Amino acid sequence: MKLNDIRDNPGSSKDRMRVGRGIGSGKGKQAGRGGKGQTARSGVRIKGFEGGQMPLHRRLPKRGFNAPFSTDYNEVNLGRLQQAVEAGKLDAGKPVTLEALIEAGVCAKARDGVKILGNGELTAKLNLEVAAASKSAVSAIEKAGGSVKLLNEVVEAAEA
Repeated sequence: MKLNDIRDNPGSSKDRMRVGRGIGSGKGKQAGRGGKGQTARSGVRIKGFEGGQMPLHRRLPKRGFNAPFSTDYNEVNLGRLQQAVEAGKLDAGKPVTLEALIEAGVCAKARDGVKILGNGELTAKLNLEVAAASKSAVSAIEKAGGSVKLLNEVVEAAEA
């Protein structure tokens, strides 16, 4: 086989329709563009134009704000950590990191890190290495004999 032997499958492509070549062609006069005016021209077609009335998208108020540098944490409650330890998915002897939580099925995907929240009871002694934690969560973890290492503080100290 040579490059000049290669052909498309028969029927896989259609020939281009030559428009505006007389009424006998079936695409003569206005060439399938409808009537005259703005819609018959190339490039210009006003979407959302309501005949001069103020369009709906301009009548409605602008609302909201998207913070460009916002953080999206995986929020994990203490009760969920305790469930994972009791089910044998989290090893209390090793440090609990984002990778360990994903492996245990507590978090689905990485996002910007993990934030520990204080809802639920924690009895296991855990050493957590997370991006953020609430004050109530930190106190509950330390009360159970564990420790919390915040990774964001390490990043901020390195930048300073």
